[in-house]
Amino acid sequence: MERVPEPELMDEAGQALAYARADFTEPHERFVDLFAERFPGFGGAQHVLDLGCGPADICLRFARRYPECRIDGVDGAEAMLRLGREAAGESGLGDRLHLVHGYLPGAALPRERYDAVISNSLLHHLADPMVLWQTVRAHAAPGAPVFVMDLMRPDSRGQAEALLTRYAAGEPEVLRHDFFHSLLAAYRPDEVEAQLAAANLPLRVEVVSDRHLIAFGAVER
Repeated sequence: MERVPEPELMDEAGQALAYARADFTEPHERFVDLFAERFPGFGGAQHVLDLGCGPADICLRFARRYPECRIDGVDGAEAMLRLGREAAGESGLGDRLHLVHGYLPGAALPRERYDAVISNSLLHHLADPMVLWQTVRAHAAPGAPVFVMDLMRPDSRGQAEALLTRYAAGEPEVLRHDFFHSLLAAYRPDEVEAQLAAANLPLRVEVVSDRHLIAFGAVER
């Protein structure tokens, strides 16, 4: 099945609120668990960059898992960030979390280089996937862990519909719509490998579920 692009930004207030209220505990905790498994030595007073942080749920989970880390999250959707700032304030973790409104590439980030770069479900939104990989290369410090997780495009629309039924049957229509079209817009593992080769990033691609893949590794010193 050929890729069907979708809009880069999710900046409608209702859409942002639906995402902030949705229960992403399983995939978002899995994100942090997989990072910890791939980088068991990571920790301490590190600065982390989250690209496409949305309403900051993964930022907050990451901050809880690594209590000495400081996290900068960047997203182009102000409606998402507004909800993320509210969640950060309510969590008591706001002093370690800074959310930045900006578009990639070229977002004005608080730091030039980071000790780790993470991203969840941003890649399939980008019209040009190299924007993500070039941003990773620009802002990851030498030797920094890089961990990107995203949806994986099914072989057919029928398979996408089956995944929609399995994982989003009871969700609001806006989430069902976005999940289905995100599946159609996602990349296959071989496509991500080709992107990484073009960006000269030595990351490994691994399928971790029936709908997710990860790209991970350390930026060369």
